[in-house]
Amino acid sequence: MRCVIARYPFELTKIGVLESMKGIKPEPGTGESVTIGRRRYPVMQVGQVITRQDRRDFTAGEVLRAMERLGFTCHTLPKAAPARPLSPLQQASAMLGAPTPA
Repeated sequence: MRCVIARYPFELTKIGVLESMKGIKPEPGTGESVTIGRRRYPVMQVGQVITRQDRRDFTAGEVLRAMERLGFTCHTLPKAAPARPLSPLQQASAMLGAPTPA
């Protein structure tokens, strides 16, 4: 399948990605990741291995899109919950520099 990563076209296949990642130890990471085979790799590590480019040349989103299209399971970070709006008392306390009541 033709995928564009860092403005360069790559002809990627699921088997080709599996072969490229064979023998590669996953780096520790807490961000977005891709499950390839039995292992879970950070997205940027996968992008570096399959494109042979520096990690600064592409984004995690480009690699995630390519891996999803190939059928790999991708894990993204959960979105942050919206902050609770402050009550008028909490707003006034914050403006005065006092600790906000719970």
